[in-house]
Amino acid sequence: MRVMVTGNEGYVGSILVPLLKATGHQVRGFDAHLVGDYGITRVSLVPTLCKDIRDVEPADLDGIDAVIHLAGLAADPVGDLNPLLTEQINHAATVRLAELAKRAGIRRFLYASSCSIYAGAGEQPVDEESTLRPLTPYARSKAGSEQDLRRLADRDFCPIYLRAATAYGASPLLRLDLVVNNLVARAYTKGLIDLASEGGAWEAIVHVEDICRAYVALLHVPEAAVHNQAFNVGGSGENYRIRELAEIVGQTVPGTRIEHAAGASSGRRSCKVNCDKIRRAVPFFQPRWNARSGTLQLLEVIRDVSLGADELEGPRYSRLTLIRKLLAEGRLRPNLRSSRQAPNTLYAEVI
Repeated sequence: MRVMVTGNEGYVGSILVPLLKATGHQVRGFDAHLVGDYGITRVSLVPTLCKDIRDVEPADLDGIDAVIHLAGLAADPVGDLNPLLTEQINHAATVRLAELAKRAGIRRFLYASSCSIYAGAGEQPVDEESTLRPLTPYARSKAGSEQDLRRLADRDFCPIYLRAATAYGASPLLRLDLVVNNLVARAYTKGLIDLASEGGAWEAIVHVEDICRAYVALLHVPEAAVHNQAFNVGGSGENYRIRELAEIVGQTVPGTRIEHAAGASSGRRSCKVNCDKIRRAVPFFQPRWNARSGTLQLLEVIRDVSLGADELEGPRYSRLTLIRKLLAEGRLRPNLRSSRQAPNTLYAEVI
């Protein structure tokens, strides 16, 4: 199958592309190449159109059988930077891409949604039928995209919505602005995990490799089993209170001290997620990682790159810091378009 992966140079995409290639797919990338220079290792080489997702054109989809759409502004802090641009990039551009894909005869469209659309659901686990509570610009962009993509679904177009739990784990484009990754990095560099609350909020987590394995699996499932459906991606047993994650990290990184801010609230994003549906629909998909094994992997990678405390919040590992750096240097315009390349740059091999 000829698969286009948008955002192929990102945290998830740089893991997904090799998995797709290993299972026999031909992969074409579509990426604005904003973070590719900040990887800790080389990413898999595939023909990639270096282009803003807002500028996708019909010709960009020639010869494609399926689209995996990852590109966009990632997570709440970046989405909060400019809510209007978050709406344009994450929502409007997603719908336009899907409309062009449908017009081109592409049947399967896998969309990177998020469990953030459930927000503060509390102690009761949410599933795919639960009420959505998108509270942030990022979450609203994901929920809005799902709603509009559903209107496009028909016998010739099969959108699927992957609502991933909070990602963690090693990647060529490593991020340390994700909960588990950040806890491990702080423990390693500072010997201290200083929680901003008492740590009672629930967090559903999933390893980045398991997210990518879900995408590969959902490319092969018969359409009737997944057509126009949402799937929580993760494991129902991988819901933890933040203090529990801190304790797991503390047991993994010797000498770590954990401090809690007494009396602080648990936060509005506390959420437990039920991920049983994807296991029923795709029996051959089973998550392979858990918090303990993933924490060990992260510690090894962080040791290998000799991470320093001064790098923890730096542009290599924090997407918000990187965007602010590129804006300050003029490499990004205020509309978050690159100033380095024309919008119609030809396909090229990129690393």
